[in-house]
Amino acid sequence: MLTTTTTKVLEPGELDAALAVLDREPVANAFVAARVQVAGLDPWRLGGEMWGWYAGGRLESLCYAGANLVPICAGPEAVRAFADRARRSGRRCSSIVGPAAATTELWSLLEPHWGPAREVRPHQPLMVTSSLSADIEPDPHVRRIRKDEMDVIMPACVAMFTEEVGVSPMAGDGGLLYQARVAELVGSGRSFARIEDGRVVFKAEIGAATRSACQIQGVWVAPEHRGRGLSETGMAAVLRYALGEIAPVASLYVNDYNTAARAAYRRVGFEEVGAFMSVLF
Repeated sequence: MLTTTTTKVLEPGELDAALAVLDREPVANAFVAARVQVAGLDPWRLGGEMWGWYAGGRLESLCYAGANLVPICAGPEAVRAFADRARRSGRRCSSIVGPAAATTELWSLLEPHWGPAREVRPHQPLMVTSSLSADIEPDPHVRRIRKDEMDVIMPACVAMFTEEVGVSPMAGDGGLLYQARVAELVGSGRSFARIEDGRVVFKAEIGAATRSACQIQGVWVAPEHRGRGLSETGMAAVLRYALGEIAPVASLYVNDYNTAARAAYRRVGFEEVGAFMSVLF
């Protein structure tokens, strides 16, 4: 029996169906789910289109097409359909990121048309925890950043982004979009840091949050303060906020070559449960 499949941009009235797909993998999909829960499916509010792949008239898979291209709950057939649509649309994203298996297949189909990438990170362990480790004492000096401290947190955010991604977030539009994103996290109470003598020595953000899970990002220790264990005690402090006030599960993904960070996160209580992949342009 043949099953009819199709791919199209989701309409605002399909929000419940989209959320049902996102809820299948609440940890892996936290970033996109958080955006959809706030903005719905209107492209202007969402910051991009949400593509849907349907089998027999039922919505089975999604692909967020904005600043990032993100396959969601996508098997091989859905990935091929999303790749075909992305190829026809042309590259408008700065990265492709998502669960490793689907993202690997998506990039293999797009690379002949969009390549070469500036960098490919094929295996980024996805780490999860639902409890604080009893072995690491949370840093009592890590706290929420206030709205009047944007000038204090911004240099650390720029340094982290540049170190992690390889380009400055201040390029292009002069950093307007990046500053707006940092301000959004500060304003929502999801930006945390330890500040000494007016300078950030540790920072992290809860970048995405749903009722089911939240995702920690932007973990950074000032170079001159590395080796003091601040990433562990600082992360424990952020986790205390995240699990106590935001969601029952916290996640992050990390580059596989960053063995020191992976070990630190394990000591705090994280376990590796899967992998992401990122393609950077």
